[in-house]
Amino acid sequence: MASTHRSASDAAENKMSLRTKWAIGGFLAGGTLAGLLGAGSSALAVYFARRVITPAARHEDQEVLAVIRDDKGLQVILAATPDTTIDGVFSLFFAGGQGHARIGRIVSYSPAEQTVLREVEEVYSGNLAEARRGWWSGATYPDPSSIGLAAEDVEIEVDGGPAPAWLVRADASAPAPVWAIMVHGRGATRLEGLRAVRTARSLGLDSLLISYRNDGLAPSALDGRYGLGSTEWRDVEAAIEYALEHGAEEIVLFGWSMGGAISLQTADLSRHRHLIRALVLDAPVINWVNVMAHHAQMNRIPYTVGRYGQLMLGHPLGRRLTGLAAPVDLKTMDWEARAIELRTPTLLIHSVDDDYVPFGPSASLAEKNPEMVTFEPFNGARHTKEWNVDPERWERVVYAWLQRQLAPRNNPGQATAAGPADGAESAGGAGPAGVGPVGGVSGQTG
Repeated sequence: MASTHRSASDAAENKMSLRTKWAIGGFLAGGTLAGLLGAGSSALAVYFARRVITPAARHEDQEVLAVIRDDKGLQVILAATPDTTIDGVFSLFFAGGQGHARIGRIVSYSPAEQTVLREVEEVYSGNLAEARRGWWSGATYPDPSSIGLAAEDVEIEVDGGPAPAWLVRADASAPAPVWAIMVHGRGATRLEGLRAVRTARSLGLDSLLISYRNDGLAPSALDGRYGLGSTEWRDVEAAIEYALEHGAEEIVLFGWSMGGAISLQTADLSRHRHLIRALVLDAPVINWVNVMAHHAQMNRIPYTVGRYGQLMLGHPLGRRLTGLAAPVDLKTMDWEARAIELRTPTLLIHSVDDDYVPFGPSASLAEKNPEMVTFEPFNGARHTKEWNVDPERWERVVYAWLQRQLAPRNNPGQATAAGPADGAESAGGAGPAGVGPVGGVSGQTG
């Protein structure tokens, strides 16, 4: 019986290998029309696959039209885009990232002229008046001091050398027993986690805002490629070990976007996984195949071409073209399929209009594993900007849910997550006065 199963498995693997070899071979082949067509499709597949795993510089795609200073303060006129027309608190980075301004509420919006006038709450660096282009971001603050918090600059030893991190203590006199480790997303930095630090601190958690391979602060991987979570989790493992060596007894992982995929891998593979008390994931990648298929469709890439791109990432032969040091096993990171295997209480926060990482897999994971997973949908926040459009609600939901997870329990191995309708909104009032309000954060000038 086992022999029959093994034969079928080998045959399936050989079939997959032949399909992948054909795809890659098409790229290398030539001389016939079919070969040329295959080469064109495979070249596009290579390009698509490499885009997913290759770190790239941020593109200044946001136009700055004018800066106005009057008795009401500083305001900026921007070209109207799907991002700049969402009310809330955001960042505008300019001058190649050397300039940074915190952008506040919408003052006026002209659909006819395709312009939007917004308040400028703070300019942290650079001369905004000279800016002509920049990029929009949900990473609102430049450092812990800008939200009124002291931080220690620490280094975590990862593959390749030290990775810088910020450590924000809940109580300066002693380490907290539970630490929050903030894991940023693809193309982002540790700034992304600053939005969650005050909430963690209000719960008595020390916060470690980390860097990891290929993010511009930590040492780069030898291949210079993202592992989509399959390699980056080792840097989070190093951060957990740092926390444990400095007084932590348990860990809560916060993850944004790809940082969510990294956190899930850590909870699955870490030798300290029994010490991970909970996961708080914002717009996480639950299923990379779903995300890649979505982006292929958005970019009008034929289904078969997108599929070839996925095969190249996961097959040893694809390394020649993608530059990966090792294949990326997308199946092991498909938490829709592995839903029942997730045994760490998890809060998923995801906007239903997220056009970068679709929310469907988050909702599906919660539906398949309601014992462990709570899904909290937002609206109108796009990707990883749920806090930015409604910080009061975000902080209230996270505080109330984590408060339940951190409550003393008789048997640590039997913790369960509350259901999505288990009073998360109404329980938010239990938080301290410093948690949640926009004014409480954005009023800080650093």
